[in-house]
Amino acid sequence: MQTIQIEVPEEVFLSRKETPEEFTQEVRIAAAAKLYEMGKMSSGRAAELAGMSRIQFLQKMGRYGVPIFDMTHAELEQDRQNA
Repeated sequence: MQTIQIEVPEEVFLSRKETPEEFTQEVRIAAAAKLYEMGKMSSGRAAELAGMSRIQFLQKMGRYGVPIFDMTHAELEQDRQNA
């Protein structure tokens, strides 16, 4: 496994009232969510980056405003009518 280091001002932890470990987990999930949203990572790989199962990852995507279905409203409606 590779390690990436970023510098974070101490004030970030104080303002968020989080430990460095909690903040690190939040950053991992946020990065994974964005990469998944951009189509740069599959949900499985993004879940690995986030450190959770694929199902857990997909359940969290609503919190980040990331749709888990890559279909337009019209496509969903068409599928519904054809079912």
